[in-house]
Amino acid sequence: MKNIYKDKNVVVTGHTGFKGSWLVAWLKQIGAKVTGIALAPPSNPSHCDAANLFDDISDHRFDIRDLTALKKAVLNAEPDFIFHLAAQPIVSVSYDDPVDTWTTNVLGTVNVLESLRDINHNCSVVIITSDKCYDNVEWEWGYRENDVLGGPDPYSASKGAAEIAIRSYVRSYFSTKESTIRIASARAGNVIGGGDWASNRIIPDCVQSWSKNEKVELRNPYSTRPWQHVLEPLGGYLTLGAALSQNVDLHGEAFNFGPQAQQNHSVLELVKQMSKSWTSVSWAECEPQPSAFYESGLLKLNCDKALHFLKWHAVLDFEETVALTAVWYRAFYDSPQDIPELTNRQIANYAAKLANVIES
Repeated sequence: MKNIYKDKNVVVTGHTGFKGSWLVAWLKQIGAKVTGIALAPPSNPSHCDAANLFDDISDHRFDIRDLTALKKAVLNAEPDFIFHLAAQPIVSVSYDDPVDTWTTNVLGTVNVLESLRDINHNCSVVIITSDKCYDNVEWEWGYRENDVLGGPDPYSASKGAAEIAIRSYVRSYFSTKESTIRIASARAGNVIGGGDWASNRIIPDCVQSWSKNEKVELRNPYSTRPWQHVLEPLGGYLTLGAALSQNVDLHGEAFNFGPQAQQNHSVLELVKQMSKSWTSVSWAECEPQPSAFYESGLLKLNCDKALHFLKWHAVLDFEETVALTAVWYRAFYDSPQDIPELTNRQIANYAAKLANVIES
């Protein structure tokens, strides 16, 4: 995988976001020439600023709903690969501003697809949607890539619609054997890791409180989530992009990238595990509060397709996932000048683990 991206032109939309910034760091480490397209970082501080990720990349700041600007930037980049991550990613925000969510997540994806029609050289495109693209009836087994799409909330529905748009463009414009464009979609859930400061998320709440010697309030301490480190799905995206460039049979396919089956742990278990990397921390368990909006509970992914076609599976257990996250934040508050090197070291160590799986 490393050699496939070396010296290649790679466009990353959403490169200032949490996932996108880690992807840029990984691509830079393996020698890709990166063009980023995004709005300003969504938080202050941010991972992209802390890790000095804007050095040595072509950094563009505009809204992906601007088709003219997007086409120009993509064509000028002459991409060998495109990873589309730009999105409105928060379920609660989708209730407050459904129009922005729908236009960003659907029209933004359509604009990326439309930009591909002007490319006349080989280009492999991975479009990241979400595990919430499925019509979640909260059954106990994992969703497969051919299960029904859609969801009740604006965010989930917009991601299901983006998947339909991808399928439409593949069949309408890039279906012939002569097409130089290959497209696949990737579906993953919420992730944790160093550098996420989004509001109303448990780990940013913890580290911000603990850095000021304050007690963090756990609003839903016994809620369980499939905790996954950010590098896990990113490794899947890169593996998929590399395979797509070499295997035309993957064109038009969708792939799930989820954590190990035993990664479901409660918020309280997560916080206790985080506290092992901190000293003198505390928390308070609050009474669960009813949500003002619907948000899916149980949602599992079946990742057998990624294992079969890509030899990919998640490689980190719960303790490793949390330790990587906690160590990064501890370094940020203790020695922020070390963050670029720590980010690169965590990527290199994870990439070695993943390579042992892919190449075995």
